[in-house]
Amino acid sequence: MSMSAATPVRQAILGLLFAASATVTKAGDVAVAVAANFNVPMQRIAAEFERDTGHRARLSVGATGKFYAQIRNGAPFEVFLAADAATPARLIAEGAAVPGSGFTYALGRLALWSVQPGRVDAQGAVLAQGRFRHLALANPKTAPYGAAAVEVLVGLGLLDALRPQFVQGENIAQAQQFVASGNAELGFVALSQVWHEGRLSEGSVWVVPASLHAPLRQDAVLLLPGRGQPTALALLAYLRSDKARAVIASFGYELPARP
Repeated sequence: MSMSAATPVRQAILGLLFAASATVTKAGDVAVAVAANFNVPMQRIAAEFERDTGHRARLSVGATGKFYAQIRNGAPFEVFLAADAATPARLIAEGAAVPGSGFTYALGRLALWSVQPGRVDAQGAVLAQGRFRHLALANPKTAPYGAAAVEVLVGLGLLDALRPQFVQGENIAQAQQFVASGNAELGFVALSQVWHEGRLSEGSVWVVPASLHAPLRQDAVLLLPGRGQPTALALLAYLRSDKARAVIASFGYELPARP
């Protein structure tokens, strides 16, 4: 091969190597605030995201309302996966998130759960029977799943009767832990916390009909620190991938229509 013929080939190889090295150096971290109900699914998705892209998602887990306050006070999160749609919309309206970046990543389901088999019936009649001392739920002021639980009890006419038995968690993860540890015989949790691959992990459950509370539409949004950051944008795109959607569905969430 002549030198003149080899030069374009060499240039092409060098170009490929440069592109590969650029891809490696561009791999980075993204700080993500994750609603407590989505913790385990997001751990799975973050692991797949790192394997597939080289990027790493650093997850902080908590109540949506508390994250809102932290973000408004300057917390350096780049992506927010909320347990509702209202909070991301509010952050956009207040200039703390990027307009047009919000989308629904999951549709949540509320469940009444006990670690004890047979304790919770499939219609939720156990609530009216009152044969329990403690009922766990998340703080309705900061956790959308807690607000949904209160809405269900209001609709059933049981709120005032059961309020003295409430054991209130800061977020839905803490409410689930109250039940798992036996500190509450039953409690309202996210279905995703006790359901995987089409089956209940343990105990007994009533999947609350969606008609009994406002939709638990969970939105993701790009926060201002993440604007223009490739890793943040890559994670939001990955959440819409077939692989991520399969993980989300496996935990009992309903999937939103594709945009």
